[in-house]
Amino acid sequence: MSNDEERLDFSQSGGHAFTYTVQCSSLRRNGHVVIKNRPCKIVDVLTTADEYGDVYVKLVAIDIFTGNKLEDLSPSTHNMNVPNVSRNELQLVNIDEGFLNLMTNDGSPKDDVKQPQGDLGHQMVEDFNGGKDLIVTVVSAMGEDVAVAYKEAPKN
Repeated sequence: MSNDEERLDFSQSGGHAFTYTVQCSSLRRNGHVVIKNRPCKIVDVLTTADEYGDVYVKLVAIDIFTGNKLEDLSPSTHNMNVPNVSRNELQLVNIDEGFLNLMTNDGSPKDDVKQPQGDLGHQMVEDFNGGKDLIVTVVSAMGEDVAVAYKEAPKN
């Protein structure tokens, strides 16, 4: 086993890597990238060349969990980390002290997703307390999860 393989630790990710690498020049708008160790969605990509002909890529991106704007300037040949981002729909079982109690498709509980802030969170609580069965869309990346939307479960 090489030194690089020995340094990889997948124990926190259920056997999956949090990120993979791609060359900076292949990143595109609406894709994802890691900037300052945060998973981000790319909103703008600008390329420039310096007086020596070296090409640089300026990335403007939004943190997918906090909404903060981040920027990075890198040589076009530089390798960048890209987060593995997934979206899952989970059944809402309960809302308890600011956390959502969710059930995965295989029936196991997931209790570490925070209740959304603002109008989304308030409307979710109102609909849930009103007796509606809800399906919550959760975005996951780099060991973090956030509820981004919900809908009423289809009636059988």
